[in-house]
Amino acid sequence: MPEYLAPGVFVEEVSYRAKSIEGVGTSVAGLVGPTRKGPLRGRPELLTSFADFMRVYGDASDLTFGATSVLNHTAIGARAFFDGGGTKLFVARVAGGTPVAAHRSDSNTDLRFASRFAGALGNYTLEIKWRDSENLFKVETIASPAEGEVVFINATGLTTLVRSPGTDNGVVTDPHFPIAVRGLVRRQGDHFEMLDNLCQITTSAGPLTAADFVDGGANGLLMSAGLVNGGGVSLSYTRVFIRKPKMGSLDDGTSAVLSLTGAIDVSDFIAGVDYWGSRTRLFGTISDNGAQFTVTGGNSLNPGINTDITFYMSALAAEPSSTSAVLIQRNFDLDVFSGGVNGELIYSYGNISTAITGERSLASVLSVNPEKRSDALTSPISCVSTAANGEEVIAALYDMFIPSALNAAANPLTGARYLIQLAGGLDGTEPDSNAYAGEIDEVNGSSGFAAFEDNEDIAIVLAPAAAADAARHQSIVVEMQKHCRKMRYRVGIVDARDGMSVSEVRDFRSQFDDSRLALYYPWVIAADPSGLRSTISVPPSGFVAGVYANTDVQRGVHKAPANEIVVGALGFAQDINRFQQELLNPEGINCLRSFPGRGHRVWGGRTLTSDPEWKYVNVRRYFLYLERSIEKSTQWVVFEPNGERLWANVRTTVEDFLYNEWFNGRLLGPTAKVAYFVRCDRSTMTQNDLDNGRLVCEIGVAPLTPAEFVIFRIGQKTADA
Repeated sequence: MPEYLAPGVFVEEVSYRAKSIEGVGTSVAGLVGPTRKGPLRGRPELLTSFADFMRVYGDASDLTFGATSVLNHTAIGARAFFDGGGTKLFVARVAGGTPVAAHRSDSNTDLRFASRFAGALGNYTLEIKWRDSENLFKVETIASPAEGEVVFINATGLTTLVRSPGTDNGVVTDPHFPIAVRGLVRRQGDHFEMLDNLCQITTSAGPLTAADFVDGGANGLLMSAGLVNGGGVSLSYTRVFIRKPKMGSLDDGTSAVLSLTGAIDVSDFIAGVDYWGSRTRLFGTISDNGAQFTVTGGNSLNPGINTDITFYMSALAAEPSSTSAVLIQRNFDLDVFSGGVNGELIYSYGNISTAITGERSLASVLSVNPEKRSDALTSPISCVSTAANGEEVIAALYDMFIPSALNAAANPLTGARYLIQLAGGLDGTEPDSNAYAGEIDEVNGSSGFAAFEDNEDIAIVLAPAAAADAARHQSIVVEMQKHCRKMRYRVGIVDARDGMSVSEVRDFRSQFDDSRLALYYPWVIAADPSGLRSTISVPPSGFVAGVYANTDVQRGVHKAPANEIVVGALGFAQDINRFQQELLNPEGINCLRSFPGRGHRVWGGRTLTSDPEWKYVNVRRYFLYLERSIEKSTQWVVFEPNGERLWANVRTTVEDFLYNEWFNGRLLGPTAKVAYFVRCDRSTMTQNDLDNGRLVCEIGVAPLTPAEFVIFRIGQKTADA
């Protein structure tokens, strides 16, 4: 008790009531099997609908194991579970062999797109939609350039207004006059300066060079800024530039793509133009004023260029029809399609940047290891980038684009589409019993049934795909059995194989004797969710798990999950009659049967055990429910003083819980005293138990067994009897 060392008023909190026991859930299912995508290791995620399942594990389309296409029984079973009334499902994906994730890299491996998960579904088609891919190419004819501006001049009839930089302002006469000049000039005060001698000079005597007018000067030909039309002189100034985009101002070094109509010959005006020769698409950057374009050296599409080459856009005025577009490609959206170019859109990423860093870069948005678990489960692709700059990112993207889709003329309805095709995804092979059993790995994540061991909520386990593999079926069921026994509070739903005869299913049943397993026969005929076939035959465990979950929620775990409708069933692969069931039912084989006017129903509720005490599924599951509820809610007892007061508290706690069960009609007996007993006193413990720290509480419960055989005895009587 607390110490009181100074006078005062003290308040102590005490409890005068017993601890209460809360019943645990019994409708949570765990599903193990191959799927189209999803993680193969790690903590399984809670799914509450089939839409959740598809986001993480893919749709119900067929799986491909080598050259064989098989039904996706795991996805079909998950859908049947939710359709039947199930609301909580955990899934552990398993695969055999070596499943491979689809991928696509550019020729320089600057970018590598990959499906996040292994599987053939990952052969996605990616479509890039540029957000600011507007044509910014602009050509203007101006009257006179501004100070320092670079323009393209086209002049004829020039005479005394042309001089060399080595002379004074006096009139220069030359026998070559008049001359014609075409080239780049920059306005410098009262004169124009030819840039880097990049010009064409012609006279009646033939072509000349700017050096013919240079008296030792380095700048070549100069012309007066006062040049005007008339007097035998004809001239025009053309300015070619990249205008400001609607998406915002230009930054120096903005990535861009220069599209040409064909091979151009402007070598006299653009240094190094011969390096790109016949190429019609140049990747590079632009200046903030839109006047200069820098072709990136070492570009994968321009292997002849070893250094960056910068030229003035106005040089393109030498061939006015040579340039079709300048596209500023900075941000884009990325759509992911399954099933080819015109397949289903399954995911979209918005506002991705071509920058190599930042929160919207490809490596960030499509991170290999996302920070959010939801992204790690549902984001279909990842991207690794080793590009040095945005220009290399754009070049890598163009290197991966499907060429035929880029041809707008060949696609008049859609125009150019920027498509990237991932390839190489494989589903592996059919998983064996070792894959289903899985392994515990605290570093990389557990797999198979072992992945469920840290999850205390699961009460039902199933593996419908196992029944489709005749060679491995029994060994996989053995792994399920071991898992249920190890985890104590779980039952496994076992499927018979498709097309088994009555004798075959009896032989299969004889291999097991366990109250934590329940076998169902035959398979269910259902509609094909993939749409490839009208109907398919599938294992019943997914449908039965839905019946378990729905019965638990609607009635309680004490109610036998039988005489319930199999939601989604169009029929059964075999019609079981009463005489056949008379052979199967005593051996614990639960039949699925169709009844005229009553639909398709589960018509059996037994376990695979020879122990008559646990032959009914609901009795087995109800006791697991009681045991787990009492164990979980009495953890407070551990290390309490082991005496009469604790024993009384434990008795009251358990009695209150069982009284509530009896009151709600889940126990057999007209009174609570008949329905159960709880003992926890000297009669249940010896002094040796107390000395060794043991508290022993004995509980007896009278369960409700199902009315499996309803008998009405009818006989004749006389009126006066």
